[in-house]
Amino acid sequence: MPTISSSLDGMKIAVLVADGFEQVEMTEPRRALDHAGAQTQIVSPLDGSVRAWKRLEPADAFEVDVPLKNANADDFDALLLPGGVANPDALRINQKAVAFVRAFVESGKPIAAICHGPWTLIDAGGVKGRKVTSWPSLRADLHNAGAKWIDKEVVVDHGLVTSRRPGDLPAFIREMTTMFELAHEVAIH
Repeated sequence: MPTISSSLDGMKIAVLVADGFEQVEMTEPRRALDHAGAQTQIVSPLDGSVRAWKRLEPADAFEVDVPLKNANADDFDALLLPGGVANPDALRINQKAVAFVRAFVESGKPIAAICHGPWTLIDAGGVKGRKVTSWPSLRADLHNAGAKWIDKEVVVDHGLVTSRRPGDLPAFIREMTTMFELAHEVAIH
């Protein structure tokens, strides 16, 4: 039986989260990436599992595939940064998490961040001079870090795709997948 080739076959994508990420902002993009043939792995400063949230309530737990202390950005082709308030707040004060994100920024690997996810990019030096969007409360932080904040459902700028909220997931997933496909095609040729 022939195998079906998908657009992201063999692409390895890190999903960086701590406790308190917005569940749908991880599960929906991850499902789309896996469906397209990518290999997604949850990377976290926490060992064992991480707890998602649905708005303001604790939700499901997810197994950590790669503890951050063992993670190397060189082992991945792209990065997904889900939002939720507590998640990026915890990541941005974790020097290993910031260094992990910075490695993607400096190597030019594609990054997708939604809602509060771009907060971590600020500390990793990944927004200066870039067009971005986010949850509205991050506007001043992103502006102060040198980004041009735009109130649109999805913004794509030189290997970075950002969105504002769970309601923007269809556009976010579409643009993230397209960007990751382009980067993957370049990498395999």
